[in-house]
Amino acid sequence: MNPTYDFAGHVAFVTGAGSGMGLAAARAFAASGAAVALADIDGTAVNQAAKELTDTGAKALGLVCDVTDEDQVAAAVDRTVETFGRLDMAYNNAGIQIPPADAADESADVFDKVTAINLRGIWASMKHELRHMRTQGSGAIVNCSSLGGLVGLPGRASYHASKHGVIGLTSSAALEYAPRGIRINAICPGIIGTPMVSDMIAKGELDRAEAEANQPIGRLGTAEEVAQAVLWLCSPGAGFVVGVALPVDGGYVAQ
Repeated sequence: MNPTYDFAGHVAFVTGAGSGMGLAAARAFAASGAAVALADIDGTAVNQAAKELTDTGAKALGLVCDVTDEDQVAAAVDRTVETFGRLDMAYNNAGIQIPPADAADESADVFDKVTAINLRGIWASMKHELRHMRTQGSGAIVNCSSLGGLVGLPGRASYHASKHGVIGLTSSAALEYAPRGIRINAICPGIIGTPMVSDMIAKGELDRAEAEANQPIGRLGTAEEVAQAVLWLCSPGAGFVVGVALPVDGGYVAQ
């Protein structure tokens, strides 16, 4: 049984909300009573997700947003506040994975792409969320790093660099904004059963049996389990939690 939260009267903003962990978090926020703005580069997916929530009676807004474009991010956050009147919680989830590559062979274009989405996208999202939250004097932000933000793995240098960067961004901003009533933390998911991971398995970039064996819990995580970690970090139950990089990884980094 998952804990329940009362986020009635609160507003959440979620990037990468068209599928996977972002969609699971948006659903969980809505189920807890929050109004939710769902942002994603895939307009069809995000509008369908928003309709799914509004059909249940929730307050939801679908926003097409490419997080590599700061102007689009700013507009999405502003639209959220214009629609719902405030911004209390944010889960900056949008990110991509890239195929494994020898560090000596990886192209600058691939490095720039993964960094633009996974790191700069979170930087832009957090920046514009903070512009509103600092005026309120309250808020909670959760940035999505990764298991790859805590460890290194062969063939994953660029991806892991982007996710390590998210943790540095999170901890520094957390120290800056904690005195202003805003808590900022990161989560570090392990291998989660999302469409992105399914695509990696289908392409032969990830071996499912090996991935399950490498997680002490013996299975892949679920998007809903990640969403529960996000909601806890946004809740009063985590009111004294600031600047952490929380592993949600089935025990991988504890080995």
